[in-house]
Amino acid sequence: MAVQKSRVTPSRRGQRRSHDALTAKQLSTDPTSGEIHLRHHITADGYYRGKKVITTKSSAVQEDLSVAPAAFDAAG
Repeated sequence: MAVQKSRVTPSRRGQRRSHDALTAKQLSTDPTSGEIHLRHHITADGYYRGKKVITTKSSAVQEDLSVAPAAFDAAG
């Protein structure tokens, strides 16, 4: 088993642990949707820096719902 060469003082231990503190996440607000998100990440709606970069499932479902009633009226 390993044995330490000498006892580590509380101040030395504190100096070693000085960089271990947790920091708060940096959050941003999207200018288009106003949604809060992590910096340099897209929002849950698929926006990055005010532009739509990907289509999400929620937006695709909303588009389908807006088209579906018109298709149903024509068919039926």
